[in-house]
Amino acid sequence: MANILVTGGAGFIGGNFVHYWNAQHPDDEVTVLDSLTYAGNRSTLAGANRTELVEGDIRDRELVENLLRDRGITIIVHFAAESHVDRSISGPDAFIDTNILGTNSLLKAARAVWLDGDGEDHRFHHISTDEVFGSLGPEDPAFSEVTPYAPNSPYSASKAASDHLVRAYHHTYGLEVTTSNCSNNYGPYQYPEKLIPLFLLNALSGKNLPIYGDGMNVRDWLHVEDHCRGIEACLQRGTPGETYNIGGGAELPNMTVIDTICAEVDRAFEEVDGLADRYPDAPAARGEKSDTLKTFVTDRAGHDRRYAIDETKARAELDYTPKRGFDEGLRHTLRWYLDREDWWRPLLSV
Repeated sequence: MANILVTGGAGFIGGNFVHYWNAQHPDDEVTVLDSLTYAGNRSTLAGANRTELVEGDIRDRELVENLLRDRGITIIVHFAAESHVDRSISGPDAFIDTNILGTNSLLKAARAVWLDGDGEDHRFHHISTDEVFGSLGPEDPAFSEVTPYAPNSPYSASKAASDHLVRAYHHTYGLEVTTSNCSNNYGPYQYPEKLIPLFLLNALSGKNLPIYGDGMNVRDWLHVEDHCRGIEACLQRGTPGETYNIGGGAELPNMTVIDTICAEVDRAFEEVDGLADRYPDAPAARGEKSDTLKTFVTDRAGHDRRYAIDETKARAELDYTPKRGFDEGLRHTLRWYLDREDWWRPLLSV
């Protein structure tokens, strides 16, 4: 049995991780620390067993130290971050505050309790992103763990800085850390500002599908449950001080993703009774194609052209491989959103 602290555990990936960890490690006690910003949602944790949500800020070092000491926590899984690139362009300060200063505060608390205290076994696992590596050309090799950092947005720059802090706390102080750099996640509980849930819900409501530039920016798509499996592997088999790339094995242009979303929405209206009554504004409710909603908009400033993940190290050292193909994962995601309107509908008014 372990006591584990999950920062940002009421958010998208963190919430999925809590449910995954519950299922795989039912005897463990989980404490979620989340400041419940717009992207944090108490209802995401509904049904999570042996889990307590503490509303608080990772920058509150005293709070974190007390949680670590009082609850005998020996594992931190650090998801808490501002993560939306568009928001980082319009307001970068929040990304500096949370992603850099917040991570530093969390590391200081872990050092004070775990290293300056009784020196018990511990692990600090830091969740990062492939965006820290910058942009790839069409023929460039995929990002590996030794790819030089070249962040291009305030978001990715703030995550790069936090990665360096985590590394430094290992090499300078001996804190036992691991870091994983993941590709684009999708799946249940994702806040509807990100591409897949945004386009799914827009297609259901008959709103435009806004496509940046020419729609040919390429990303590797990772189902969130596969990401959770990769994090578990890092905690169980990862070497302290090491970094691991976690990918989904689905490198696709945005336009392909959007076309797949449209096709899956159209398929759902053919297969699921009553959808036309629930979503009468959807083109599919009238027997029309969802792709008629596609609209091209001005490209995002500094928009990285291509990301790709080389997960050779994770396969070799962690025995990690993604299990969900993109088509299956997207179909599962759409059906989850159709079943859980009670979860996402209130978010549209935030």
